[in-house]
Amino acid sequence: MLIQSIEEIAHSAHVVVLGNEKGGSGKSTTALHIAVALLKAGQRVATIDLDSRQQSFTHYIDNRRAWAERARIPLELPTHYCISRAEGNSLEANESHEFTNFSAAISAIEHSHDVVVIDTPGNDTYLMRLAHSMADTLVTPLNDSFLDFDVLATLDPTDFSVTGESHYAEMVREARRQRRLVDGQLTDWVVVRNRLSTLTSRNKKLVGDGINELAKRMGFRSVEGFAERVVYREFFPRGLTALDDLDEETLGTRPNLSHVTAREEVVALLNALQLPLSENGKRRAAARAEWYSVMDQPLQVHDILA
Repeated sequence: MLIQSIEEIAHSAHVVVLGNEKGGSGKSTTALHIAVALLKAGQRVATIDLDSRQQSFTHYIDNRRAWAERARIPLELPTHYCISRAEGNSLEANESHEFTNFSAAISAIEHSHDVVVIDTPGNDTYLMRLAHSMADTLVTPLNDSFLDFDVLATLDPTDFSVTGESHYAEMVREARRQRRLVDGQLTDWVVVRNRLSTLTSRNKKLVGDGINELAKRMGFRSVEGFAERVVYREFFPRGLTALDDLDEETLGTRPNLSHVTAREEVVALLNALQLPLSENGKRRAAARAEWYSVMDQPLQVHDILA
């Protein structure tokens, strides 16, 4: 393994990392909603996609850029990087190459942006671990099921109590330990329960009890995320989020109650994350909101993170 000190990637921007070793948990969807919310709040946002194979985060942003140009509508876009995967015969050479590209991206944005949002792959890689050790805020989207909970902990089959920590939880523990050794800071780890059922069920309660029990052992916060809604999947081809001004021109159809409810739960999630905002960004958002008011334009969601 290539030994590289994370001190070499010292940063000033707040780093938000989306991580989970199980695919399909909503990492890329959550990542873009966080990035767009911060942009609307006046923050200078950069994004990095470490999933060089799937590139879902990159495709989401590319779709957003393309739709903004085609529909001639203003959609906020972050400064984006996708780190290419090295495919040589030497593992050490591959990791060195990927580290160099990742380090170059961080160096280009760390002092010129307020927040960096990093989406990681759903498998254990060198850069995935490195990103976790850099995180100021680690967001772990988790589908609300025992199948997905298995990535965090093992359970007793009789009473569903937590009996141990799984591979991903152990990796996060080590990454947080590395972070403390470097600068004495503690990563704020937030587990986000996605695809929540709108109905109370035994499964929902048992999964919630397990997460709460593990949270005490591992020191993370648990918050509710996105319910199972078709609108989130419909957003992807146009790169939209629930926080955008959604109308017939933007969506291609009239918004419905599901769009309104999606926005409300996204706002609730973003407030629960408690991400810091730069004062300059707050002033930029306030000035933009005032301009929209003067121009009699519909206001955007500038203050959702205030």
